[in-house]
Amino acid sequence: MYAIIKSGGKQYKAAKDDVVIVDHIAGDAGTAVEFGEVLLLVDGESSTVGSSNVAGATVKGEIVRQVKDKKINAFNYKAKKNERKRWGHRQKLTHVRILEVVSGGK
Repeated sequence: MYAIIKSGGKQYKAAKDDVVIVDHIAGDAGTAVEFGEVLLLVDGESSTVGSSNVAGATVKGEIVRQVKDKKINAFNYKAKKNERKRWGHRQKLTHVRILEVVSGGK
């Protein structure tokens, strides 16, 4: 059984015992999290698609660790103006271990 969940405006495939890397979720390692926005639920041959979400379905997990992604460097330059600007960004990420995929009506 697996589910397609939505977190931080992105969609992820989540099955039991998978480790999913999502955008930052507040909490320390070992903290329980629950994803209520389940878009698709697949159980063997049968699948359930919600109009926006699958009614009653949730995905439960726990935070494994908080990390930062690799640095992205950017540079602005305007010719003949002596204008140069360089900056970087490191996205905060959360590793979540999926403990259980719960279907609502079954």
